[in-house]
Amino acid sequence: MDIRTTGGPATDVEMAAVDGLLGDPEPVDHRVAYGGRAVRSLRHLLLPVLHAIQDRTGWVSRGALEYACRRLSIPPAEAYGVVSFYARFAHEPRDAKVVHVCDDIVCSLAGANAVEGAIRVPCLGLCDRAPASLVERFGADYQAVQMPETPPHVVAGVQLLRRVGVVDPESIESYRAHGGFAGLQRAREIGREAVIAMVSEAKLLGRGGAAFPTGRKWESVAKAQAQPHYLVCNADESEPGTFKDRVLMENDPFAVVEAMAIAAFATGCERGYIYVRDEYPLARRRIGKAISQSRELLGVELEVRRGAGAYICGEETALFNSIEGKRGEPRNKPPFPVEVGLFGKPTLVNNVETLLNVLDIVNGDFGDTRIFCVSGRVSRPGVYEVPMGTPLRSLLEIAGAGDIQAVLLGGAAGSFLTADQIDVALSFEGTRAIGATLGSGAVIVFDETADMKEVLLRIARFFRDESCGQCVPCRVGTKRQEEILERMFTERDGDRSADVMLLSDIAQAMRDASICGLGQTAANAIASGLTQLKVLNG
Repeated sequence: MDIRTTGGPATDVEMAAVDGLLGDPEPVDHRVAYGGRAVRSLRHLLLPVLHAIQDRTGWVSRGALEYACRRLSIPPAEAYGVVSFYARFAHEPRDAKVVHVCDDIVCSLAGANAVEGAIRVPCLGLCDRAPASLVERFGADYQAVQMPETPPHVVAGVQLLRRVGVVDPESIESYRAHGGFAGLQRAREIGREAVIAMVSEAKLLGRGGAAFPTGRKWESVAKAQAQPHYLVCNADESEPGTFKDRVLMENDPFAVVEAMAIAAFATGCERGYIYVRDEYPLARRRIGKAISQSRELLGVELEVRRGAGAYICGEETALFNSIEGKRGEPRNKPPFPVEVGLFGKPTLVNNVETLLNVLDIVNGDFGDTRIFCVSGRVSRPGVYEVPMGTPLRSLLEIAGAGDIQAVLLGGAAGSFLTADQIDVALSFEGTRAIGATLGSGAVIVFDETADMKEVLLRIARFFRDESCGQCVPCRVGTKRQEEILERMFTERDGDRSADVMLLSDIAQAMRDASICGLGQTAANAIASGLTQLKVLNG
């Protein structure tokens, strides 16, 4: 294929980075229909190739992109559309060492805005260590380190977190000594249909935020006629205040891998991917090592895929597009992923916490607990596992919350609660009764020193920046939402009631007409904040 751009030739180092990846054993033969014939597609290797280039040189030059396009047989315009979509890919030369500092909600509360000489980035998933940063050193010995390197504060329950701090996360022998892979063996003994029945009878709801019945999803994929079936573990948690998947992957990676193997066995998936956000280098390394050490036990080929800085890729169909080497833009539904998902085939998608519950279900130990990420103005930020239905007040007391001005429950797409609402039961029914949501389990606490106007503006900016721009309601709505809030909070004069009504109209339009959940929920926290916190008084 004769592919040319204006970028000039690739350097020897850039070509070596690409060849080092593509020179490995033949990639999986995903076949795509073109003109009635099936041809091999290498498009799905685009993001790994771009990461290989940037890890080596610090950025993706036009010459390197051209060379990658030749090797992958991808039109340069399409590849440029991809590399320019993801925030983590640099388009200009950078220093050999780069420091990224989080300036999102929790880190701002902890003084991150005072840090100078660093690249400002959205939530790094290190809210329990705020203020957080990510340090990258580029070159042949590329390294990325999450800072600070303090271990996570984990209050383990009797279920999902019981292995954290007990099992060596880099040793399969340690995991097996604590009952590892007993669930996979049990699943094979009782058979696929029995496993799905157990998941259904446990009434396990998805822990990623949508709360869809897990058993129903598994059954739909298992019964799908089209072949092959794919499994995707969505570990791209990018919601401000959410970091539970990071803790699980870093500290209990073999359990994640075993749970994926059970899911693949039960639903007939031939291959599985775990999509881990780029800002989690330690999690990616440990999951990859766990897969390598347990490969012969799994019965399914698993692969770690590295995100590239796009919150929208937490949406399942945008995640599919990213794995396929495309811009992370959501697809219209129907068709749904259980019928037409990754590479156009039936696909099972679950997040990390959902899958970990499956281990206990198969082993007969399911306790219906929930993991919460508590951060902000608390003395003990960290990950907490409590029984479903535990009062929020109890969780906050355990985490060391003092005077409370507000609590953001469910992350940036969640709702603000006031101090007189914290007796709510942490269950789907309990939060629904007060118009809130559990979301992905984020709990951010604000005391009286927090400037809630700045918090609301930061949330608005987050959604404006993270909107993929594909649909007008979200692309325009998130921008207008930010503009109106800025006007309301900075101008002394003006008709605030008219602005509030306009925000309400914009929110309704986004909920009704946006393609995916980002646009549909982008106004939730803003609306609840204006109502609950009375930030417009005075």
